[in-house]
Amino acid sequence: MARLNSAFVFLLQSIVVGLAVAFIVVLVRPDLMPGVTGDRRPASFADAVDLSSSSVANIYTKRLVQDGDTDPAQARFRVETSFASAVIIDPDGFLVTNYHVVATAAEIRVQLSDGRITEPAIVGVDAETDLALLKVDLGTLPAIRLGRSDNLRIGDVVLAIGNPYGLTTSVTQGIVSATGRGLLNLVTFEDFIQTDAAINAGNSGGALINGLGELVGINTAVLAQDPGTEGIGFAIPVDLVRGVVDQIKQNGKVIRGYMGLLPDNLTNSERVALGIESGNGILLTEVYEGGPAAVAELRNGDVILEMNNEPVYSQRQALLISASTRPGDKVDVTVLRNGERFTTTVTAIERPEDPR
Repeated sequence: MARLNSAFVFLLQSIVVGLAVAFIVVLVRPDLMPGVTGDRRPASFADAVDLSSSSVANIYTKRLVQDGDTDPAQARFRVETSFASAVIIDPDGFLVTNYHVVATAAEIRVQLSDGRITEPAIVGVDAETDLALLKVDLGTLPAIRLGRSDNLRIGDVVLAIGNPYGLTTSVTQGIVSATGRGLLNLVTFEDFIQTDAAINAGNSGGALINGLGELVGINTAVLAQDPGTEGIGFAIPVDLVRGVVDQIKQNGKVIRGYMGLLPDNLTNSERVALGIESGNGILLTEVYEGGPAAVAELRNGDVILEMNNEPVYSQRQALLISASTRPGDKVDVTVLRNGERFTTTVTAIERPEDPR
């Protein structure tokens, strides 16, 4: 009995000592306790914004707008001022913005985060992706860190930084709602990141960043369901931006290949009628006379199954593959025609300024 009492007393003492030690640890080093933080701050993306916000510049443009539909000889004009954004992507003074921001501007001004204002030079533009490259001579600038867009996942947190309605360095938060979004008829080559981060007038050309403060997209457009309602935002993926910028720096423009064809997605009924059971395949609705596809003997009504041994599932994918070629590149195209499958080679030429 005495031994049992001694064991009980020893156990009780151990419990008391353990609780005392735990209490002291919580008071002195709360960071060592799971689920307890020393400063109790909520989750925040302030560090990401601090890292990238100085790389986002404000754009102010002026253009002449004709009032009313009057006789040109008696036309009256007014000056319209617009707000937009740009992103410093090179410390030597290169900035990226949207083509539509500068396309009709009579005057452009760039304001950096430190307040300096200057007139930029337009290095080059690419209307087909809605991108423009600007250059300012203000010494070494804080360039944003470029991330990757090919590994973005639906649900990733993103933040939009820009100059909406002239409210400088405004930040909104959202998630990646979709990637590879196309068929919006906004530009020729669409591969947008869709986000629910609020993108308003003046955000065009601004930065879409990830939680690490890295650039993953250039904000470009918003689709509003009704006036005054929050819409769906779209950004050009940084992987596409990087390629366009490199070409403009090198050539002053983007040189793309051209295959001379217009594809469309297949409907379910068309798949059944053509006996296509696989998920890939797009319909050629137009083969332009004298173009590379016509030379390779492709025809209207052909079904493209593969391009360079890669299954083709959508019009968007085919257009992006075509856009990624350079003049002289050869593309092996696997086609289904009248139930027969064959492969032909299309040699790309330089994309004309006004492709049909």
